[in-house]
Amino acid sequence: MHAPFVSQKLAAFSTASNDAPPRHLGTRYDLNGEFLHEPGNTVVCHLAEGSRTQYAIIKTRKQLLDMPEAHSHLAFTPTSSLHMTVFQGIIERRRTWPYWPKEMPGDTSIEAMTDFYLEKLQAFPQLPAFAMQVSRLSPLGLTLKGATAGDDRAIAEWRNAFADIFGYRHPDHETYPHHLRLYHALVRPRMPAALAKNAG
Repeated sequence: MHAPFVSQKLAAFSTASNDAPPRHLGTRYDLNGEFLHEPGNTVVCHLAEGSRTQYAIIKTRKQLLDMPEAHSHLAFTPTSSLHMTVFQGIIERRRTWPYWPKEMPGDTSIEAMTDFYLEKLQAFPQLPAFAMQVSRLSPLGLTLKGATAGDDRAIAEWRNAFADIFGYRHPDHETYPHHLRLYHALVRPRMPAALAKNAG
């Protein structure tokens, strides 16, 4: 993936007319690009240490970091935290069904919810492995899909199994876009002139 391609794609999805603040601004990160404490639990896959995939994604991240004004418009995920969410878990500020198990009181501590998760996982079934591939660059970062149709079925099987064992499904359970988030937007407006120029 080359820098001109990356910046062109960023220009394309940064020209939205929606002036509302980015969704996670103020809860997951602040205007300075600093990530905030957001307690919770979720199921993720990290990049395999030392893999070609890890190398390629970190290289792509650096190309984005090197673009003019990138730091004033994007909060970059630390390389140690790069991951794909397999199943959306619970978070401190969202404690109602269907984002929280019905069998657990809404005021249960996150620590107790961790114990709940760990106990449930003792009965987790053995499921097939799966591989993912990058399908495109999007406002989420890298959009992912199964490397094959069989992999798509396998990841769906994993997600369904987690939903069954934890006792809840988010409304977008069937349509959740798998992704590896490289950054969060600090601002929603049109891309600044320096970045738009670089997109050519």
